[in-house]
Amino acid sequence: MDDRCLLFFVKSPQKGKVKSRLAAVIGDDSAVNLYKNLATKMLSTIKKGTFPFAICFYPKKAEKTIKDWLGSDYRYIPQKGADLGERMKNSFVEAFKMGSKRAVLVGSDIPDLPLEFMEEAFSSLKKKDAVIGPAYDGGYYLLGFKDKTFSPRVFEGMPWGTETVFDKTVQALKRLGQKVHTLPYQRDIDTAEDLKRLKGKTSSNYP
Repeated sequence: MDDRCLLFFVKSPQKGKVKSRLAAVIGDDSAVNLYKNLATKMLSTIKKGTFPFAICFYPKKAEKTIKDWLGSDYRYIPQKGADLGERMKNSFVEAFKMGSKRAVLVGSDIPDLPLEFMEEAFSSLKKKDAVIGPAYDGGYYLLGFKDKTFSPRVFEGMPWGTETVFDKTVQALKRLGQKVHTLPYQRDIDTAEDLKRLKGKTSSNYP
């Protein structure tokens, strides 16, 4: 039995609920279409991996909407919690309850994320306690733990949505005495400048 699980975080693609900063520039409809394109591009990459994965969806009442969008052939887990930190923490707890020994979480707006980075994240957890992938905006695009060294405390008191999340998370991990593997920087797509860079790198049909 494979002891790995990739947790793929997605939101229901509803107007006003996804890519709000970009929606102010490109409009609500285009923002929804963009988010759907980003997520399906990532899912197509994830499906090529050697690891099992689960789609962690939000909000929990949107399961049918998301299955109609992405398909019903995957394992789905609702995100539970009052904020992003709680939802991530609870998803890791759920993965370890299901028997995973190594769990890695990724967001759904990093369309350039190489499959090799996800595979490297799992490999690193053979020797390290945690793995993290920093984003250029100061957050992170990937986080992973071993079951024996997972600590929910790394999500406590975190200023979500700010440019200090990565630094503060690494500091929290080090305070817990964890050995951390850091992946290369990646860019998630949150602003008009991010979208411009993406369009310059790909011929894909992004709004």
